[in-house]
Amino acid sequence: MIRIKARAPTGRAVLPTVWGAVAVGYKLGCPLAQQDGLGARIVTSAVFFAVGTGLIFHVRRALLRELRLARRVARAAQNVVLRPLPPRLDGIDVAAAQLSADRGASVGGDLYEAVATEHGVRVVMGDVRGHGLAALGTVAALLGSFREAAHDEPELGRVLRRLDRTLARHLRERARAEHPACGAAAPDNPVAEEFVTVLVLEIGRDGELRVLNCGHPWPYVVRGVRVEQLSCGDPLPPLGPFPLPAELEELSCGRLLPGESLVLFTDGAEDARDTHGRFFPLPAALRDAVSDQPVSPQTVLRTLFGALLHHTAGSPADDVALLVLRNGRGRGTVSCPGARGGDISGSAARACSAPTHPQPTRHR
Repeated sequence: MIRIKARAPTGRAVLPTVWGAVAVGYKLGCPLAQQDGLGARIVTSAVFFAVGTGLIFHVRRALLRELRLARRVARAAQNVVLRPLPPRLDGIDVAAAQLSADRGASVGGDLYEAVATEHGVRVVMGDVRGHGLAALGTVAALLGSFREAAHDEPELGRVLRRLDRTLARHLRERARAEHPACGAAAPDNPVAEEFVTVLVLEIGRDGELRVLNCGHPWPYVVRGVRVEQLSCGDPLPPLGPFPLPAELEELSCGRLLPGESLVLFTDGAEDARDTHGRFFPLPAALRDAVSDQPVSPQTVLRTLFGALLHHTAGSPADDVALLVLRNGRGRGTVSCPGARGGDISGSAARACSAPTHPQPTRHR
């Protein structure tokens, strides 16, 4: 819970009282206000109009001040939840951004994270049912679990099981807090309908791709100017409504060779519609983005978001997240002394990586 400490009244808070006292004093104490002539009425109306206008402007300034404060607090909290990714992780160039469907929010129901571990670069991309700030709690719970499990668990399947347990625990706690009368396990509890689509991916040191997909759209692979969808089999059901199978076998999806890119996204990108109801042509937009070679992940990201906002006239109906991973190991990998298994993250990644392009979360 975010608490904002109340401040003692200041001179600005006393100003409306002073204006009100002036208006009442004029009406009751000024002889001109007691007259019924046309001139006296005009003067009285002008005085009250000036006082009313001043009060309106004062209230407006106070509301704008509180709005700016609330946005600063929300931005700080949201950047902790969906933190900007370093531009390079163990030789993998990274660019990511998220677009919230809620005006004023920079984080919604989409989640992504990429970490360099001794097991390889591990990535999660997910989509929580719903959008906007209402889904932020689930996003925070899953990302916190992934950031720990990605380093601790040697197998990708065990990482996914940790996410599944975290989601189940989070939904039980939400059910007890929001709907105590229904019971946490009641089938008609609104929280019981929540689900999350998740794609967990690992890029090995040799570029081998290992994937576990729970109902999430398959990413696209960019090889030069060719764009192909990566599909390694049938996905598992989304997390939440159904338990994971007893045996989880991660899928091997070939290799991401040096110079090739992987584009992960949430379904808000493919489901975005224009004013005529036509879906956003993501593969075609991606082909346009990589038509001029060489192209950086940041350039691909900017081009895709520009095309998406143009398609939706700047008002997407759902949250959209994009994550571009490019295998840059062929042109040399920067290593940090003391980093176990090439684990580079946070300030260490920014100090040892190149190029250093900022990765801000984008929003309307």
